[in-house]
Amino acid sequence: MVQVTDPQRTDVLEQGTIYFMYRPKVDEDAPEGVGDVERFFIALHPDASRLYRLIAIGGKRAPEIERHERSWGFVDLVTDDPAKIEEALAEVQYETKTRGTRTQPAARPAGQGAYAIAKVEDSGMHLVYALEMPERSDEVQRGLRIAPEASFALSIKNPEKGSPQPTGLSEDRQAQYPERLQKLFRDRQFDQEHPQLLDHAGAEIVLIGARTDPEEYGIELEPADEEEHTADILKDLRMSKSRHPIEPLIKGEWR
Repeated sequence: MVQVTDPQRTDVLEQGTIYFMYRPKVDEDAPEGVGDVERFFIALHPDASRLYRLIAIGGKRAPEIERHERSWGFVDLVTDDPAKIEEALAEVQYETKTRGTRTQPAARPAGQGAYAIAKVEDSGMHLVYALEMPERSDEVQRGLRIAPEASFALSIKNPEKGSPQPTGLSEDRQAQYPERLQKLFRDRQFDQEHPQLLDHAGAEIVLIGARTDPEEYGIELEPADEEEHTADILKDLRMSKSRHPIEPLIKGEWR
C-alpha cells in the first residue's frame, strides 16, 4: 500500500511489487561478494497491469544514495507471462571450443518489497521502494546497495536522441515506440512523467540515488509482512528454490 501525505507536492503514477536479483559470473557456484556478480536486475510488477518488467542495472548494484550516484539501465524483457522472466534468469549451459562446457548460474533473489513511481514537484519522477524481505539486511544487501527503503530519481531516455559513448544500447536494441508514445518525449532527451514508457523492451533509464527516507517526498509505503512460504518472488516469478538459491533473500547471505 502507498499513502501520499503531501498530495500538493507528490502524485503517485504507479505502484506495485519490486524484486531485486543478481546473477553470479560464469562458473561461479559460490559467490562471496559483488565481485562475483555478473549482472544486477530489478523487476517491477505494477498492481494495475498484467505486465512484468525485467530491468538490468549497470554497475552490478544499485546506485549509491549518499553520493547521488548515477546508474544507467535498460528494460531487458517485458511480458505478461512471469514464467518468461524465470526462463530468462535460469541457469544456462553452453559449449566453448577452448574451455568445454561452461555454466551461467541462475539468478538469485536478493530482495522484494513494495514500490511506487511518483512525480514529485520540483524533483522529477522517482522510483521509491520499501523492502518486505529480507527482514534484516545483511552482506548481500549491503554489497548490492539494496537499502531497506530508498528513492531514486528516474529518467527514461528518448531513443531518438543520441547516447554518450560507451553507454547506451545499440540502435537495433533500443525501444521502438509507437508514434503516440514517442510524442510523450516532446523532443526532450529524457522523460520524467510517463512510467508506461517502461513497458517496451529496450527502454533505457537513468537512476540517481536520492534518499533513504522517501517519506520526505510525502510518500509512505506499507510493505506486507512476508516469510519464506509467502514470498511473492518465489510464487509470482516462478523462482523455485531448487533452481534459484534463496539464501540471499531469506538470510542475506551470498551462499
